[in-house]
Amino acid sequence: MRDSQQILDAWDIYSDEHTDLDGWPHDDHAYGIRASQRDADTLTAFEPVRHGARHLLATAETQLTRLPKNTVQGRWVYQLGVLRDALDQLNELHEEWLATRDALPATAQPGTPAYDDPLAEYHAEAWSYLNTWATHGKALREINTAASKTPSPLTPIPGHAPARQSTARK
Repeated sequence: MRDSQQILDAWDIYSDEHTDLDGWPHDDHAYGIRASQRDADTLTAFEPVRHGARHLLATAETQLTRLPKNTVQGRWVYQLGVLRDALDQLNELHEEWLATRDALPATAQPGTPAYDDPLAEYHAEAWSYLNTWATHGKALREINTAASKTPSPLTPIPGHAPARQSTARK
């Protein structure tokens, strides 16, 4: 997720430098190529996370239920929902890409427009959901940090010795 944020930050710098005050690109073609590269790089950066993302979300949701109410940020529940929805969309788009790729003619190989154009379209469609993960993914880390700082109910309170059971026989 940090890589995705770095890609987004680099894009923001590029976009600021290559657009006019109204946000229109100085060179549509170069801007489009750079946007396509941003999309591909963001998807590549997210791919290792995508496979374990459901587990990350489930862990965060479980951690939230165990946190004292006064330590829970109100936005966390919302952010987890947004992340789950984005993941659902990413998985759907991935399945659509696989079906599209499998339906391409044998001559459509990487490096040819017949392959690269649908791939770029897939990347472009996925980008907003990837951006959601880059933006809201920090909630997973925040929840985990809060959970790690919350003492377990099984941890003895400092200064209080646990009650000992009598082992004497009567």
